[in-house]
Amino acid sequence: MQYFPLFLDLSNKAVLVVGGGEVACRKIDALLRAGARVTIVSPKIAPYLQDLVESDKCDWVQNFYSPQVLNRNYVQVWATTDNPDLNHQVHKDAKKMGILVNVVDDQPYCDFITPSMLNRGRIQVAISSGGASPVLVRNLRETLEAVLPQNLGLLAEFGSSKRNSIKEQLPTVDQRRKFWEMFFADPRVKSAKNRDELEIAYVATLKNDIDEQGEVTWIEYGSDVELLPIKAMRYMQQAELVLHLEQCPFGVMDLCRRDAEREVFHSAAELGERLQRAKQEKLRVCVLLFKSTQEYSLLQNQQRVISPGNEN
Repeated sequence: MQYFPLFLDLSNKAVLVVGGGEVACRKIDALLRAGARVTIVSPKIAPYLQDLVESDKCDWVQNFYSPQVLNRNYVQVWATTDNPDLNHQVHKDAKKMGILVNVVDDQPYCDFITPSMLNRGRIQVAISSGGASPVLVRNLRETLEAVLPQNLGLLAEFGSSKRNSIKEQLPTVDQRRKFWEMFFADPRVKSAKNRDELEIAYVATLKNDIDEQGEVTWIEYGSDVELLPIKAMRYMQQAELVLHLEQCPFGVMDLCRRDAEREVFHSAAELGERLQRAKQEKLRVCVLLFKSTQEYSLLQNQQRVISPGNEN
C-alpha cells in the first residue's frame, strides 16, 4: 500500500492554492465543498474563480507567488500552475515549513494525492491507484456508481439520527452492532425511499430478538480468492474472531472484518481449545483453511462450511 487512505477534516481550515486556471478551478471546487478556507495566489484567475472571490467564498492574492505568502496556518498547499519550475519551488517552500503539499499531476512532488470520489450524501467512497492508472480508477468508479444504491445517503442520515436513542434501547456496543446488521440487511431498508419507511423497519427490527449466541463458520479458500462466494464474505465481515494458519494469504485475510481479532493456530489440538473458549465467550468465529485440508475435518462437526466455486 503506497498511500495511507485518510479522510481529512478541512472544515474552516486554511488552504493555499497557487495558480488560477482550469486545474485550480477543479481543486478549489472540491476544497470549498469540504468547507476549507481557500486563498488563491495568482496574477490572473479564471472567471469561475472570480465569481467565487466576488461572492466571498474564497480569498485572492492578486500577485505572483513568493515564499512570503506561505505561513504555518495553512494545512495544505496546492501547486496548480503550468510552470513546473514554479510548482517545484512551491513544493520546496512548503516542505521547509512542514506543510502538506500537492503538485498537481507531478506525483514525486506530492505528500498526498486525491482519489476519485463517489458521493451518496454522508457516504463517500474513495478509489485510488496511487497515481498509476487514472483510467482504470475511472472505470471502477463507473462500475460502483451503477451498483451502489441511490438511497445510501438516506440510510446514513437515518443511522446518524438514531445514534443516541438506540443506546437507550441497546446498552452494549455488541448489541447495537448486531442490531444494525439486522436492520441494514432488511429488504425493506434496502429499497426504502423515505424516512417513514425506514422508521417502520426500525421499530420492527427493535422488536426482534438479537442473536447473542456465538457461532463458527469455516471458510475454505483456494488459489483464486475471487472464487469465494458472497455468502463467505458476509460471515467474514461479521466475525469477531478470525482463526487462521500462518500461511493464510493476505488477500483472504484482508476480506475479513477490520476490527476482528486475528489469531494464528498451528495444530488441530490448539484450534480445538481456542474454539471451546470462543464458544464460552459467545463469539462469532471464522476459521480460514485452504480447501481440502483434512487435518481439521473432525472439528467441523456439522458446523457451517463454505467452500469456493470450481477453479479453472
